[in-house]
Amino acid sequence: MEVKQTAVVRSVTNLHPSIWGDQFLVYDEQEDEVSIEPIIQTLKEEVKEKIQVALDDPSKHTDLLKLINDIQRLGIGYCFEQEIELALGHIYTLYGDDWNGGSVSLWFRLLRQQGFNVPCDIFNKYKDNEGTFKESLTSDINGMLELYEATYMRVRGEAVLDDALLFSKSRLEKITNDPIRWNCSLSLSKRLKEALERPIWKRLPRLDALRYIPFYEQKDSHDESLLRLAKLDFNRLQSLHKRELSQLSKWWKDFEPTKILHFVRDRLVELYFWVVGVYFEPQYSRSRIFLTKVIKMATVLDDTYDNYGTYEELEIFTEAIQRWSLTCIDELPDYMKMIYKMLLDTYGEMEEIMAREGKAYQVDYAKEAMKDLSRNYMNEAKWLNEGYVPTLEEHESVSIETGGYKMLATSCFISMGETAIEEAFKWALKFPPLVVAASVISRIMDDIIGHKEEGKRKHVVSTIECYMKEHDVKEEYVYDLFKQRVEDAWKDMNRELLMCKDISMTLKMRVINLGRVIEVIYKYDDTLKNVGKEMQDNIKSCFVNAMSV
Repeated sequence: MEVKQTAVVRSVTNLHPSIWGDQFLVYDEQEDEVSIEPIIQTLKEEVKEKIQVALDDPSKHTDLLKLINDIQRLGIGYCFEQEIELALGHIYTLYGDDWNGGSVSLWFRLLRQQGFNVPCDIFNKYKDNEGTFKESLTSDINGMLELYEATYMRVRGEAVLDDALLFSKSRLEKITNDPIRWNCSLSLSKRLKEALERPIWKRLPRLDALRYIPFYEQKDSHDESLLRLAKLDFNRLQSLHKRELSQLSKWWKDFEPTKILHFVRDRLVELYFWVVGVYFEPQYSRSRIFLTKVIKMATVLDDTYDNYGTYEELEIFTEAIQRWSLTCIDELPDYMKMIYKMLLDTYGEMEEIMAREGKAYQVDYAKEAMKDLSRNYMNEAKWLNEGYVPTLEEHESVSIETGGYKMLATSCFISMGETAIEEAFKWALKFPPLVVAASVISRIMDDIIGHKEEGKRKHVVSTIECYMKEHDVKEEYVYDLFKQRVEDAWKDMNRELLMCKDISMTLKMRVINLGRVIEVIYKYDDTLKNVGKEMQDNIKSCFVNAMSV
């Protein structure tokens, strides 16, 4: 008797193809980078001298803070890391918690960003006898904006900063709604709107530089050498990023993604933008290339577990990843064989490179993080297969990890130089509070955006659904509650920036940057899935259009 073969029914999400085609495949090295290098070095020396002059003269310490702010906002802070650390350390040693110079808000924000735990009590002097912020503060719009920006450095329990945020935000909104009445210039009004949309602390430095450079150029008091350095350096880095993107595009094209991996989001360019958000600096070129391959592999796995693979296939696939050996490949279905080999080759190639430096162990930690991720993907697949609705606590013990940020935080440290010691990899893999907070931001913002769309197809229940079911509340209530959880997670990241002393500031900022990327990618839509105008404009600004010098 002939047995009928049952056709495998696979769930596939409708995804638009890559909008970039082969645009980034070829890198045309037209710019003569060598010729601008001496100019950049000369300009750097000029700026270093200006920092030193302002540092040596106490009467110029307010100007020093403004200079540091400009340097960081122009996207060239990485060129002066040592000078900035020394200058802010000197300010902190000299004045302690009692800054008596210019803007308290700017002093507070810059020192907290640098990891100095200056107290928030200093803002109480802006309150009246009844404990509310003085309305007279609104007469200084720039001061209000600086106060608003400072509040985003707060940690949990800092009520004065919570109050300051409500006060400054509501007044800035009034000003932007009627700028003429408040005698607010067009340029300043635009800055206020940008700040209300996204405060400095949540911005990706590369995107902030794109906006700040033209604003700084319009200032009568701008420093010509600083401006020229910012523009030249932006273009120099853009050339490097283009070269890396070309290399990665060739790597990805070799896998014939539209033919073999047709069920996977073809978003290499967008994922590279994600990684540039984590680190754009030239010294992290090798780290960027590896992390882009890793995040690309994570999306391949995610789409395989989430949409395409059958439960039985995923069980075999998960076991193979745990064993991490080419001997497992014959057990896999044909389409999974290529994915599995891609995965092993990606890590194997980096392992060879790092072994030459005696640091192959770094890749071992990254492998463990990827194994953890696949196990948690499988847990979600099991829930879906069994029709199981977990409690919120159960769900988040898995889904906060399937957001991928523990894996990315561990992997992004590879090849980052002397600060990336073995203890840092152990720290990240243990899922410490800083990485948890970034993961919460990623998970919740993704769930809020994806909630309605995921309800239209077979998909594991989201944290939104779990909360609604457990507490019998409407989705809008959960959205508001979860948005507050995101803000609390930012407070937790700020706390770890100040309190976690065992890990270098350089590494901690990679995790902060992971949180910032989510703020850009998932604020209004899943722009990884639906690559809209904002994402396209960001990519063109970063990787296509050079800045006029």
